[in-house]
Amino acid sequence: MSNTTILGAKAIHGQNPQYLVETVIRNRIYDSTFWKEHCFALTAETLIDKAIELRCIGGVYGNQRPTEYICLLQKLLQIQPEKEILLEYLQAEEFKYLRALAALYIRMTFAGVEVYEILEPLLKDFRKIRMRDMSGYTLTFMDEFVDSLLTEERVCDIILPRLPKRQTLEERGDIGPRKSRLLDALEGKSDGESDRSRSRSRSRIASRSRSRSRSQSASRSKSRSPSDGGSRYVSRSPSRSRSRSGSKSPFRSRSRSISPDRVMDTT
Repeated sequence: MSNTTILGAKAIHGQNPQYLVETVIRNRIYDSTFWKEHCFALTAETLIDKAIELRCIGGVYGNQRPTEYICLLQKLLQIQPEKEILLEYLQAEEFKYLRALAALYIRMTFAGVEVYEILEPLLKDFRKIRMRDMSGYTLTFMDEFVDSLLTEERVCDIILPRLPKRQTLEERGDIGPRKSRLLDALEGKSDGESDRSRSRSRSRIASRSRSRSRSQSASRSKSRSPSDGGSRYVSRSPSRSRSRSGSKSPFRSRSRSISPDRVMDTT
């Protein structure tokens, strides 16, 4: 099997793309069984099937044996697929190891501005991935792996090309400021808390207004009940007083009209 780079490949960082992997690791990849049996005549399309079958990421393990992940990375450096194909690899969310493979390749071959613009959205991916190294298997997360690509100098036993700092690119105006998801979350939380406080204050105001209306209605009902009794009492008392005054007035008038002569006659 020929280990030469595909014809027409562009130099990356001023050298052959395959030389981005150290000579010792590259020679071990060429001597590995997986490279000889499964990486022969792979294309950008057929490589997807091999990447889907991956179960871990990593550089070398055991007795300096290369992982299948690093072998496929070497194959990508050899065939040098187009940018659109690599972006399709990243958009395949259901295949996380294919995404991790494309992320490492983009970090090694793309310019600094494109690396930040393409890989930073992957920090939202919190899925677990397995990593294999000299000590065995360990668990990590996709966002941690991408963060290591953006901040560390060596990942998966490979020395990464130098990446300019993001602050330097922002000062030069090559890239815009990074949007903080934590700040957005805090703003959303504050808005939610303000909405909750507003709803609580509104409910308190409504409950207070209801209690006030109930107390006012109760006071009105109490004030109306004695007035009604008093009005009934007053309405009856004049009639009785009038009737009594009417009954007394004729008796008094009769007693005053009787003369002493008539009294003598009756006796």
